[in-house]
Formats: sequence, C-alpha cells, structure tokens
Amino acid sequence: MKNLKFHALLVVLGSLFVVGTLPLHAQESKDSKDPREIVRVAMNAELDADLNDHSHWRYRDSQKDGTDTVSIVVETGHGSVKRLIEKNGRPLSAAEARAEDQRLQNFIHDPSQLAKQKKDGQQDGKNAEELLRMLPDAFTWKVGSDDGENLTLNFEPNPKFSPPDFQGRVLGQMAGQLVVNKGQNRIVTIRGKLTQDVMIGWGILGHLKGGGTFRVERREVTPKMWQIVETHVHIEGKALFFKSIGQQQDEVQTDFMQMPQGITLEQAAEMSKTLTETLK
Repeated sequence: MKNLKFHALLVVLGSLFVVGTLPLHAQESKDSKDPREIVRVAMNAELDADLNDHSHWRYRDSQKDGTDTVSIVVETGHGSVKRLIEKNGRPLSAAEARAEDQRLQNFIHDPSQLAKQKKDGQQDGKNAEELLRMLPDAFTWKVGSDDGENLTLNFEPNPKFSPPDFQGRVLGQMAGQLVVNKGQNRIVTIRGKLTQDVMIGWGILGHLKGGGTFRVERREVTPKMWQIVETHVHIEGKALFFKSIGQQQDEVQTDFMQMPQGITLEQAAEMSKTLTETLK
C-alpha cells in the first residue's frame, strides 16, 4: 500500500509519485526530442512500476494542516499502521500514549476499519491511474532546462483538452513544472498552480480559487526506490467530490526504512511503538 492517502486533488499530484523499479524500456525517453512523448513514456513507466512494486516502508510523517502532528507510519500487506507521537510541538503525555496504543490495537483488530482503509486506498489508486493517463494530453509541454542530471519540463493548460469529468477539468487548469531524473527517468518534482478559478456546476458543486499552489518532492530513498518526501498544497475552495479540499497542508516524510515482506499488523504496531523513542 503506497503512502497516497489524500483526497482526489492530492491524488492528482501524488499519482505521479508511485514507488517501484523502472522497467528497462522506459529509459528510451531520456533521449526523446518530443517533450510530450517524454511525459507519455514516463507515465507508462510509473504505471508499470506501481504495478510491480510490492515493497512496504516505515517512515516519520510530519504534517501541518491546522494541527501540527508527527507520526510513525509502518506499512504492511494488510494495511498501514500510523502512530501519533507528537502534537503541536510536544511529545504525547504518558496518558495520551496509552490512549494511542489502545486506538491502534482497536484498529488492527477491527475488520471494518481495515476494510475501509483498503477500500479507500483502492479508490485512490483508481482515481490516480485515471488522472495520470490524462497527463500527456491535459497540458502543452516544453523543455525548460537540462542540467545533465535532471530535465525540467514546463506545462500549461492545453486549450484542446476535453476533460472527461470534474477531476480532469481541475487537472486541465494547472500550470507549472515537472522535473525528471534522466538517469532513471523518475519524476523528482512537480510544482504548479491553478491558472484561474474553477467553477463546477455554476459554483453549486464546487469553486476552487485560481492562484492556489502545490509542490510535491520525491527522492531516491534506497537504490532504484523512490518515495514522496514533501507535499505542499495551498489551494482555497470547496468541491463536493474533493471533500475538504479547503485546508492548507504541508507534509514532510523522513527516515525511510524498507520493511520485510510478510510483516503483520501486530508486528507493525509494536515496531511503531519501539521506534517512537528512536525517531523523536
């Protein structure tokens, strides 16, 4: 299970940053002259990588979205365990830590909660794939710079793009930059903004304000394995199909460690508790 857990707009961003080993054929894109083709091949490479990746990770997750929190996340094949360790700049008290431990125990032994987490993850993945497939055609692409290691592509809304749904309509109103690692053809950074207000259903179903920005950063945490390390979203507005998109969010993820295959939820919960002191 990947660490893509945001609402639909964040899935638009996060869908570009799946984890996995790059298929050999994707290396061809680094010599391509057509920036749109570079994006198309990268899109296919990321979809292939996501399909073939079965890794699980432990990491420290720091979020600022109204309440500053720090958590330890441990992924397994059965779901992810997320243990809160700090809130508003202070470690949990002994009583709060016991309550958090009980919450986790309730979670890992509650089939309904586990099923909901799995269902939400599958829906996010479906939305991500659909939006990712729109990427080459939703924008006009130009090569901005090439420093030898990374290639920067600039993108703007494509006036000929006909979005198939509300999510595609929002995607098609973004402009910014995409940075690709040439050696592995992996996406390093995407940053951009909404070029104008987006009204959905004459504003009844949603209204997103133009000028809002986003930035997502990825890094190679172990050889050939990439993870999202920063997500920054500052977009104002409200849309029914995006749920609570009005919040401002900054998230930083550090201290990645790959977990062994076959780890259980019980082991993950205990590991998150054991690692709490180490990662504070």
